[in-house]
Amino acid sequence: MDNDLILGQFEEIEQKVDRLIGVCKTLETQKIELADKVANLEATLQQKVEEEKRLEAEKTLIRSKIDSLLARLEDITESSS
Repeated sequence: MDNDLILGQFEEIEQKVDRLIGVCKTLETQKIELADKVANLEATLQQKVEEEKRLEAEKTLIRSKIDSLLARLEDITESSS
């Protein structure tokens, strides 16, 4: 009877260990998936930051050209007066 009890306890422990191993594997898979997602999000963020810088430089260039054109127009109107 004691052997049956001990064997039953070992089977129970084995089942718990198997479940724990399954949980660990699931968590490891989730960890890898989340790390990939973080890497993708960081890459997307970097692209957006670079795009924002490019657009800001373009905006500055356009503003500079407009200011230059306005100054030329102002010179023309002053010289024709």
